[in-house]
Amino acid sequence: MVAVFGGPQIPSIPVTEISDDTYLLDVREDAEWAAGHAPGAHHLPMMELPGRLAEVPKDRDVAVICRSGGRSAHVVAHLVQNGWDQVRNVDGGMYEWAAAGRPVIGEDGQPGQVV
Repeated sequence: MVAVFGGPQIPSIPVTEISDDTYLLDVREDAEWAAGHAPGAHHLPMMELPGRLAEVPKDRDVAVICRSGGRSAHVVAHLVQNGWDQVRNVDGGMYEWAAAGRPVIGEDGQPGQVV
């Protein structure tokens, strides 16, 4: 759990505990996504979230990821406040994802990088 600016505790999950069944929501900007993202992740930039909430499932585990964990923590807080109860912030974000040896691909399907 992580506190966001003295606010409520944000549920979190280590990269190593994310299963293939988890809905991985990447909230980074388009250029970050294009440079490198997790295979199978769903891209929804943080600033577009309010208008696209219906795209985020409520009936399964959702792990929210950004570059380092800050933006995704804010998204998790917003989702929790709006009725999601199976949502967690990915500890360390894409930096930790890559450091743990998890695959990162670019928009073209080739090996990518976290920017």
